Amino acid sequence: MAKHLQRQSDIPFYVYDMNPGAISRFQAACSHKTGSNIGLASSPADLASKSSIIVTVLPESAHVKDVYTGSNGILEGIRKDTLCIDSSTIDTSVSVDVSKEVVAAGARAVDAPISGGIMGAQAGTLTFMVGSQNINDFEQAKIHLSKMGKNVVRCGDLGAGQAAKICNNLLLAISMIGTAEAMNLGIRLGLDPAVLASIINTSSGRCWSSDTANPVPDVIATAPSSKDYSGGFKTRLMLKDLGLVTNAAKDTKSPLILGSVAENIYRHVANNQRMADQDFSVIYQWLARSSDKN
Repeated sequence: MAKHLQRQSDIPFYVYDMNPGAISRFQAACSHKTGSNIGLASSPADLASKSSIIVTVLPESAHVKDVYTGSNGILEGIRKDTLCIDSSTIDTSVSVDVSKEVVAAGARAVDAPISGGIMGAQAGTLTFMVGSQNINDFEQAKIHLSKMGKNVVRCGDLGAGQAAKICNNLLLAISMIGTAEAMNLGIRLGLDPAVLASIINTSSGRCWSSDTANPVPDVIATAPSSKDYSGGFKTRLMLKDLGLVTNAAKDTKSPLILGSVAENIYRHVANNQRMADQDFSVIYQWLARSSDKN
């Protein structure tokens, strides 16, 4: 994401990460010519003092709160009218609270969580689901988000982007389990996995989990499953997102039947340390091993 944004920017481009290795890899990935506008910030506050547009992507709610409101956080250095775009997937309530603090500091905020995973980030084809106070903030954010993705959709007011994202990931988690179950059953019935996948992908069972990220190795060459489940969306992060879904369902008194089952399944998978850090489509391997035990 940062590479796509930086390569299409002709103004100073400041970066900060608490992991120096991440910064080094980013600098190495940028050519000498296109990387000439890169500057290194010493803290989120330092970055904010030098920026009019800030994009953050962090793993969890606590990280977002700390980066924005903590010691040496963005709010300590933020300039008036700066636009803050947070593309983390976190609790909707936390997203709204942090956005309100940004606005109270005289700046602007949008939440813009992402769908498309590492493959979409590398290809620049991500979808951004955006929540904003007004259409003007959305339109300005869209200019920059369009450099990293192909679909930028305003979902409503602050927090609406987060709401759309967790609904999407709820369905994604369920569909991946269903795809893995169907593929496992078909293989055990003697079907060739590639043939079964081709049938599903031209029939009513087709979904992203079957036609783009099929969980069976070597069915789709570009899928994480064909790369030892690397380079995708980690199981532990899917479990985290399902926790956000559960919180939202409780807050809104919404029934969560398949979602609760999916969360429980991914909790079991994530108990395996190796699988926890592999792409969540590794659920297929977990199911296959469970079948072998029976």
